[in-house]
Amino acid sequence: MSLKTHLAIDEDLCGRVTRHEKGYAEVWLHTSERMKADDRGLIHGGFLFSAADYAAMAAVNDPNVVLGAAEVKFLAPVRKGQSIRFVARIGESSGKRRRVEVSGEAEGRRVFEGAFQAFVLPRHVLEG
Repeated sequence: MSLKTHLAIDEDLCGRVTRHEKGYAEVWLHTSERMKADDRGLIHGGFLFSAADYAAMAAVNDPNVVLGAAEVKFLAPVRKGQSIRFVARIGESSGKRRRVEVSGEAEGRRVFEGAFQAFVLPRHVLEG
């Protein structure tokens, strides 16, 4: 199964899809200097959110999928140089709505969890 969505993503900032099946995706984010929030190496949570969002969109895998809402928890800090594995699974599907559960783990420790509400639209969100 080939990836059909978010094909222009910058994998250095949003992670890389390493496994992809119907209703399921894994994204690995390798944190870098560019993602630091401070001089101690704390990674800004926005990069974790971005990788989790990318995993959710890849699990849906439709060219017209968009994020509508998200409820997330940052469970532990991430340091520069750590790699995070995000796993996304579609939990519910009703009409155009998909609820995707995403978890993130670094070095055997859960660092992120969230529920993403995605919508599959009949055409691209930027089309008039």
